[in-house]
Amino acid sequence: MAVTRLKRKDRYNKNVSRLEVKNLKLATNLELGSRSQQSTKDQLAKNNAVLAKLVASA
Repeated sequence: MAVTRLKRKDRYNKNVSRLEVKNLKLATNLELGSRSQQSTKDQLAKNNAVLAKLVASA
C-alpha cells in the first residue's frame, strides 16, 4: 500500500491539532495527590526559589 502525501490543509490541521493537544497537556493544573506533587528539581520550582531569594533580599 502506497503512502499518500497529505494536502496542505490536512497537513496544517494535523499540526494544529497536535499542538493543541500539547498545549492542553501543559496547561493542566496540578491536583493534590502523591503523583502530582511538583518536583523540587522542576525548572518552575527553581525559578520560584530564585525569585523568593530576590524578594527577600530586596
